[in-house]
Amino acid sequence: MKITSSLMTPIKSESDALIVSFFLGESFSPSAKDADELLNKQITQLHKNRDFTAKAGEVLTLFTNNGQRVVLVGLGKKSKCDLGTLQMASKNAIKALVKTPAQSVSNYISANEFENIDKATVCKIICIAASHAVYRYETTKNFKKDNKHSLKSMDIYADEKLASTVRHASSIAIGVEVSRELGNLPANICNPDYLAKQAEDIAKKYDNCSLSILDKKKMEKLKMGSLLAVARGSRNQPKMIVLKYNGADKSQKPHILVGKGITFDTGGISLKPGSNMDEMKYDMCGAATVIGTFVAVAEMQLPINLICIVPAVENMPDGDAYRPGDVVTSYSGKTIEVLNTDAEGRMILCDALTYAQEFEPQVLIDLATLTGACVVALGHVASAVMSKQSQLPQDIINAGIEIHDRAWPLPLWDDYQKQINTSFADMQNIGGFAAGTITAGCFLARFTENVNWAHIDIAGTAWENKKEGATGRPVAMMSQYLINESQK
Repeated sequence: MKITSSLMTPIKSESDALIVSFFLGESFSPSAKDADELLNKQITQLHKNRDFTAKAGEVLTLFTNNGQRVVLVGLGKKSKCDLGTLQMASKNAIKALVKTPAQSVSNYISANEFENIDKATVCKIICIAASHAVYRYETTKNFKKDNKHSLKSMDIYADEKLASTVRHASSIAIGVEVSRELGNLPANICNPDYLAKQAEDIAKKYDNCSLSILDKKKMEKLKMGSLLAVARGSRNQPKMIVLKYNGADKSQKPHILVGKGITFDTGGISLKPGSNMDEMKYDMCGAATVIGTFVAVAEMQLPINLICIVPAVENMPDGDAYRPGDVVTSYSGKTIEVLNTDAEGRMILCDALTYAQEFEPQVLIDLATLTGACVVALGHVASAVMSKQSQLPQDIINAGIEIHDRAWPLPLWDDYQKQINTSFADMQNIGGFAAGTITAGCFLARFTENVNWAHIDIAGTAWENKKEGATGRPVAMMSQYLINESQK
């Protein structure tokens, strides 16, 4: 869906539909008054009869005399309207339209009407929420096209000062959609080779982007033993995808994002239960996040240098698969005792993080659906952030708060490191039941010493359930973080 800004009033709008917002118990906004005129005072009557009260998320669709749809959406009490309420209301309003043949909409949820939210944030939330509501997975469906989900454009009511904000929000929305589509694809399509080809298409689209790929032979030559151990059980060969965006002077050190790209995770020899194993196609959502963020940055043409690295691997059981008890040598030279082959994400990330440091990053962040323990700790509300640094995790958290794609810190104290000590190697790949998310972070910390690094566990946020599928989170948070970095 194309998203633009406009100052066209409801009276003059020629869009198929209008979205108009109301606060509970408040007088009508100028746009709401215009809509009321278009509807021959129907909104006034509905308020009097309490058929529409403007409670948070309430939606009602009316029609003008010429058949134009007008979606009324409630925002609840003005003093209590926060980013979550705005996001929910914006999604509900668009969902009411995706069920119809409407192709264009003018959105009059006005940034000027909010007490506790700044105008730029209002615009971003509306745009990203609207795009999220429009998305529908269709790639592997064989059905007759219906007339639903046909919204092609949305004008958001915003002045010239907010036009650049809307453009940024539109770019982030594109990145979120890319991430969701990659996450939702089945593993028989979205394998390491497919991710590499998608990265190639992305690099070709933008003049200031480039791509390099390490195949199995190159990784063997470099002795990336930890990553290659995970890949041994699959017929789908591993790829190390390196996407580069050059938006600043070459002398400026890059921000580097590393995304876990396990395109399917059976658990390997430590086989997962069969129930819900199909959901392990989402184990590459770290990769989907960094690719989606890369697209958003390229669309915005931010004045930074960005490198996104995706170790793309499939974890399968096989006669040649790595086993519990094996000791492998990572790219860093450190040895790892494998106690559980289902703790494979950290095994591929450690080699990717070591490789990333060769590009001398000013910031290094990895994102991964790494631990089920993270879902237990934070549910589906927030991603977990871990770092030895003080400012970096706070900057990430602040960006998430700003765009309502939130994260929360977990400690990486050295007290936890003893849980991954072993007598048979430099470390073992699991730390036991206690503090599983933190000990996974501790494992990665051993490969990122003296680096401005943070680890983000997105196991609870990158996807929710079979109906919702991939969420595209936290592309918005990472995009906002990089916007903030580009303005320093």
